[in-house]
Amino acid sequence: MFPELTNRQQRLVALADELAARFAERADRYDREGMFPFANLADLRDAGYLRLVAPPQYGGDGADLFEMTLAQERLARGCGATAMAVDMTVHLIGRLAEMPSWPEPVFEMVCRSVVDEGALINSAATEADMGSPSRGGLPATRAVPVEGGWRITGRKLFVSMAPALRWFLVSAALPPDDEAPQGAVGSFLVEAGSPGIRLEDSWSDSLSLRSSASYDLALDEVFVPAERLVERAPAGAAPRPGPPTQMAWFALTLSAVYLGIGQAACDAVCAYARERVPTALGRPIATLPNIQRRVGAMQAALSAARSVLHQTAHAWVTRPAERSAMAAQIATAKYLCTNAACEATDQALRIAGGFALTRSLPLERYFRDARAGLTHPPNDDAALELIGREALGG
Repeated sequence: MFPELTNRQQRLVALADELAARFAERADRYDREGMFPFANLADLRDAGYLRLVAPPQYGGDGADLFEMTLAQERLARGCGATAMAVDMTVHLIGRLAEMPSWPEPVFEMVCRSVVDEGALINSAATEADMGSPSRGGLPATRAVPVEGGWRITGRKLFVSMAPALRWFLVSAALPPDDEAPQGAVGSFLVEAGSPGIRLEDSWSDSLSLRSSASYDLALDEVFVPAERLVERAPAGAAPRPGPPTQMAWFALTLSAVYLGIGQAACDAVCAYARERVPTALGRPIATLPNIQRRVGAMQAALSAARSVLHQTAHAWVTRPAERSAMAAQIATAKYLCTNAACEATDQALRIAGGFALTRSLPLERYFRDARAGLTHPPNDDAALELIGREALGG
């Protein structure tokens, strides 16, 4: 039996629910206009949501992975675009708090800016030619050593919440040296507003999550101090052995976001079905067995995915000794959540018929937004391969 939520966890869920209710009132307008959700961001800051995941020693609440999956699912029911975008800060800080790999003074600086000022951080890693960084490959973005630091030139895609970011974590290829004769890949902490940075809106008319501001980031000879090279690895280096911490925080918190979008679609179409009374029927369509079966299929898939997600995140927190063997379980949760969201939003369109295609209902937005979940790693093919390999004993 899964344990009851603690008082602290119930407070986190209540906070996310309160914020989601506010976001839901603005979500359609932001989506229609491709606007950046500044009001949502202000609410997140004022409510203390952004500091939830920061470590207590830096003034945060130290929320763990299970707690943030609970909160992120509820937040996404109000606005999936905002929840996805803020998740980039959530999973990055959560991962580094759990598995420190940066110089401590730099991580403290970032965390205190999140806690004290509501600052946001996101990775800038994807490039047009390289594709998803999860597939490997050397970035075309280059870092050249200069006196006191580095100069970075390149272009990154899909940098969510770009206009509001304080920090960009930029991956770049480093030249060969004695330690890495074939070159290396470095991660640089670049501050917003640095000379040579330019943001380009390539996203506001996209299919999904239009108000997430997942812009392009162009860097032209951007200077970064030496101490802000926070991570580096030889080109082509195999992943470090040990727990899949980065995968866990990224995949599970984002799975929660898309699960929240799917649940919002189910809730919305249920409300529609209770209110829709065609004259030929004389009663709500919610009374029809066909509608009940469709809603039942939606809710069953969402509930099953939620159970696996919660069990996986809870096991990650409570059984740390087992983390190194949890990659397939994490991939299972991600696969189930994103596909359940896509199926639920598809069924919602079928239930509401032609009205679902109009802006009078939020269903077409949920349908579009859920599709973005399929693009996050591990993608379906990689997730199923990982799950199958473990089942086969490989």
